[in-house]
Amino acid sequence: MMMMGETWSQLGSLIATAMFLWAMFDKYFPHHLRSLILSHSKKLASFVYPYIQIKFHEFTGEYLKRSEAYAAIETYLSEKSSSEAKSLKAVVVKDSSQPVQLSMDENEEVTDEFEGIKVWWVVKKITPRTQSFSFYPEMEEKRYYKLTFHKSHQQIVCGKYISHVLQEGKAITVRNRQRKLCINKSRKWSHVTFEHPASFDTLAMESKKKEEIINDLIKFSQGKEYYAKIGKPWKRGYLLYGPPGTGKSSMIAAMANFMNYDIYDLELTNVKDNTQLRRLLIETTSKSIIVIEDIDCSLDLTGQRKKKKERVNNEEKNDPASKMANGEEESNSKVTLSGLLNFIDGLWSACGGERIIVFTTNYVEKLDPALIRRGRMDKHIELSYCGLEAFKVLARNYLDIDSHPLFVTIGHLLEETNITPADVAENLMPKALNDDAGTCLEKLIEAIKTAKEEAKKKAEEEARLKAEKEERKKQEATQEDVKVKSLAKEVKENGVEVVIDDKTLAKEVKENEVIA
Repeated sequence: MMMMGETWSQLGSLIATAMFLWAMFDKYFPHHLRSLILSHSKKLASFVYPYIQIKFHEFTGEYLKRSEAYAAIETYLSEKSSSEAKSLKAVVVKDSSQPVQLSMDENEEVTDEFEGIKVWWVVKKITPRTQSFSFYPEMEEKRYYKLTFHKSHQQIVCGKYISHVLQEGKAITVRNRQRKLCINKSRKWSHVTFEHPASFDTLAMESKKKEEIINDLIKFSQGKEYYAKIGKPWKRGYLLYGPPGTGKSSMIAAMANFMNYDIYDLELTNVKDNTQLRRLLIETTSKSIIVIEDIDCSLDLTGQRKKKKERVNNEEKNDPASKMANGEEESNSKVTLSGLLNFIDGLWSACGGERIIVFTTNYVEKLDPALIRRGRMDKHIELSYCGLEAFKVLARNYLDIDSHPLFVTIGHLLEETNITPADVAENLMPKALNDDAGTCLEKLIEAIKTAKEEAKKKAEEEARLKAEKEERKKQEATQEDVKVKSLAKEVKENGVEVVIDDKTLAKEVKENEVIA
């Protein structure tokens, strides 16, 4: 026992001495000497340890973009890890042949073979040694896969095996791919599975306009070489505008389903500044639609190129109650119109390809012309009120009918009344078990008639207010005219010369033969 205790004591002293010497070497040796010693020590160690290691980091370019190689390796090893690794991470995937997808947890190792060569994979995570507090600790962690193999197999591993892993990983990704709906949260994208069922067949709009949009999308998806030839990034902008309830969001979902693209729903108020906006752009993948809904409400971008209007006093402007009363939302975002324009078609927009950018707005006239000009928003699509053709699509969707005697009546009413497809759809939807097609169509007719009456009353009220406003203007003008004539008469009778500051008033007095 005493001999064992002495052995452990000596071993502890040896380890402590080695650690002390290493700390002194690392801290006080000149850099060039340390590099020289380390390089020679590695060469010496290679005779004892004849293995080569290659690291594949998760992010490249200072965290700007997730490595495609890392993602392919992760997918490739998912099948291996499920049978060999003891610690796994599980992700539940809906409507897939593999409902649960497994991947290696940190510090787990799996073995792979290729053409009789044995290699080892391990996933690592490095957390920086810092005492600083961060709101986003996940962004500071560095993950990587480490590949280890014998140096005698270097040519095969670097030439064939790595290419095999990347190609196979991408192929598995395509087979198991589920489209994503992403939202920017803090400094990165979060996603859920995209499951919206909308299609161009179910969209309530004219067939001619549908066909035009579909042909445009097909032409874009096949245009990689064409865009390269004309020297433009492979992207296209769509501006969807129209009253609320006309199907702008459904149009985006139908586009995504038709093209088999992911959707990135960009909330500008969650973006800190232009730099973060560029980073989010770089992290989007190809075959995706980047959406900014209600862009006229997202940030105050509409007036940055116009002459500033008179401002209210600072106290009222910064008062939270005043902001709530005016429907304004507080936002710490410093995204500018210039930053958004660069995001759309600046140099950074060329990072990646086959992407569609969609803006939606209810009030297109509020947007800065520079934001929606051709080249940025290439195709402008107006989604308007429901017409007869759009109604027939909704009737087929909701009631499974292609014709009905009441269609003629509804067609005439739709020509005279502005009603959105959303309102039409709500009235066509059966609300009770005994509601048949005829009942729902009659409800729709009543709803359109009600909307027509309300629109008529609103128009009459607006006409009345306009007439009252014009009458007030006339009365004010008459009073002003009487005042001018009275003043002119008084001046003329008394023969007095007066100085009048108001240029308009002075002109009128002069016209009444008085020198002002």
